[in-house]
Amino acid sequence: MTPRVREILSCYGSDNPGTLTNLARLMNHGRLAGTGKLVILPVDQGFEHGPGRSFAQNPPAYDPLYHFELALEAGCSAYAAPLGFLEAGAREFAGEIPLILKANDHDVLMNEKDPMQALTGSVSDALRLGCVGIGFTIYPGSEHRLEMYEQIRTIAIAAKRSGLVVVIWSYPRGSQLSKEGETAIDVCGYAAHIAAQLGAHIIKVKIPTAHIEQAEARKVYEECKIPIATLAERIRHVVQCCFNGRRILIFSGGAFESDEKLLEEVQGVQDGGGHGSIIGRNSFQRPEAESRALLAQIMNIYSKQA
Repeated sequence: MTPRVREILSCYGSDNPGTLTNLARLMNHGRLAGTGKLVILPVDQGFEHGPGRSFAQNPPAYDPLYHFELALEAGCSAYAAPLGFLEAGAREFAGEIPLILKANDHDVLMNEKDPMQALTGSVSDALRLGCVGIGFTIYPGSEHRLEMYEQIRTIAIAAKRSGLVVVIWSYPRGSQLSKEGETAIDVCGYAAHIAAQLGAHIIKVKIPTAHIEQAEARKVYEECKIPIATLAERIRHVVQCCFNGRRILIFSGGAFESDEKLLEEVQGVQDGGGHGSIIGRNSFQRPEAESRALLAQIMNIYSKQA
C-alpha cells in the first residue's frame, strides 16, 4: 500500500477494518491505483434521465454489460449503478472491478420543484452482489431534504456495520434555489459539508461556479476574502468544506461536454486538490474507443502531482 493511500485511510479512524479494506480496494484498483485519486464510472442516468436520453447517442450502452466492460478496459477505480444494472453483470464480472450499489433513485416523469429519491436498493443487496459500498443521493435545498438525511443515516449505520463504504451524491435542488444556485460556490461547499456530517466516506458534488446564492454567505465570502475566482480556487474551497480535506471529494462530469471543456474541469479539480472525478455521460455517450481515450487523458491528469 502506498503512503498516500495510508494517509487517506488514517482520516477514517472510527471505521472498522472491513470498511477500510473496501476503501483501500477502491484506491488500489485501476490505472490510478495507489495515487489517492479516483475515476469512477456511474451509470444511474437510465433511471434518473430515461434510457433514450442516456443511451441513444451510443446504442451499445443500453446493454448493462457494456458498462462493466468499459469500466474495466478503461481502468476505472470502480463502477456505480442501480440494482438492475449491477444484477445483470455482477456474477459475470465478479471480483474484476469494485462495485458501488446506488441505493436510491429518482425519475423525471414528473416536473418536481422539490425532488425526492426512492429507496431502490439495500445494504443486503450490496453485500449479495459483492459491492465495496453503497451510493445515495441527497438534495440539499429540497423540502424533502430532512427525510433524505434521516434515510442515509439509517442506511449508513447498516452499511458501516457490514464493512461497506458510504458514497453520498450531494446535489442541491429545490424550489427555494435558483438554477444558478444549484452549482453556486457557497451552496456546493455547504452541500459537501452536509454529506461529510452525515458520515460519507466519499462525497460527490457538481463543479462549482463563482456565483454566490445566499446573501448571508456573500457577506462572509467578501469580508473573509475567500478566493473563488478560478476553478482551482473554488475546488480548493469545497475540499476545505469537507473537513479540510479529510474526506474524499470527487466531482461530477455532468452533461455531455467537449473533450476540451471536460479536461479543463478535470485539470481544475487536480489543481484544487480534489480526489478525482465520477464521469458518466461523458464516458458512455461517446463511442467506446473515444471514451477510453478520453478517460485515459483524464487519468493522466490525475496521475500527476498537483
